[in-house]
Amino acid sequence: MRETQELRAEPRAGKGKGLAYQARLKGLVPAVVYGGDAEPQNVSVDYRTLEKHYQTGSFTTSLVMLDIAGKKTRVIPREVQIDPVTDRPVHVDFMRLGEGAKVRLAIPVHFRNQGESPGLKKGGVLNIVRHEIVLLCPAENIPEEIIVDLAGMDIHDSVHIDDVKLPEGVKPIIRGRDFTVCSIVAPTSVIEEQKAAAAAASAAASAPVAEEGAAAEGATPAAGAAPAAAAAGAKAPAAAPKK
Repeated sequence: MRETQELRAEPRAGKGKGLAYQARLKGLVPAVVYGGDAEPQNVSVDYRTLEKHYQTGSFTTSLVMLDIAGKKTRVIPREVQIDPVTDRPVHVDFMRLGEGAKVRLAIPVHFRNQGESPGLKKGGVLNIVRHEIVLLCPAENIPEEIIVDLAGMDIHDSVHIDDVKLPEGVKPIIRGRDFTVCSIVAPTSVIEEQKAAAAAASAAASAPVAEEGAAAEGATPAAGAAPAAAAAGAKAPAAAPKK
């Protein structure tokens, strides 16, 4: 379960590009808090503190306890707008999460025990089908990662979502389909050898069979010509008796 991060904010009066620009000049990042039973609220957060959280790479999948002028609200960042030139956060959308709320998140998949996989030891390749899985998570139980154990996996083995142990209450968004998370495939060299062998076998099976007695070059005798073997084996007529 992810730890809840603390972030201070202050109310921001009004909205618009002009006021947002003035907030940024003061080292603040404009933000809006929405969702739940309350109306959307415009706030500002300290740029340096926000950037520190954002640089972790898991900011948008982490719970945040937003302290707005002494009033704490549990939220989750849903969108962070980035300046295309400076790559700095310029605006944040926070969604309120009340008691018992669930949220849809893309959780990264990490793979363990590669050294205990017979297939990988043989030179097999780990084929990652999903680097992250979209899950419906209770706000109180958001996983940091999904772990896939590769121990004992051989070439042609695969892991499906039903094989993955998910935290309590966490479910994949995709229902009714046991989709593949990863598999171990044969190395490219082996695959190419198998394709070449199959192609050679197919060519040999479809090649024409030469008829017995055919010429070495495969040509058929000319029309009207007597076969050499028949001519050699024919008996000469008997000589007439002398008178």
